[in-house]
Amino acid sequence: MVDARGRPYFLWDLEMTLDEFRERLGDPDPDVRAYFTAKLMRQAKPDDVFTFVPLQVIRELWSRLERYLGDRREFWRWLLDRWELADRAR
Repeated sequence: MVDARGRPYFLWDLEMTLDEFRERLGDPDPDVRAYFTAKLMRQAKPDDVFTFVPLQVIRELWSRLERYLGDRREFWRWLLDRWELADRAR
């Protein structure tokens, strides 16, 4: 998941270690959390996203993070909608 310098594969465009990234995901500022969560959702494999951020956090931050998703926004919107429908059916 990380290179020799400790940088995760999905942060190829930043000089940031995995520990620094995790700190950003826990930042007290919800806009900072949203930006880095969206970066993760945009650049990591979907399964890897959930090793860092629970689904509930994504739902809570959605209105703040969706603007950062770029061309991945529709994929994530579709996925979250499907899970919500499945939850309602239970």
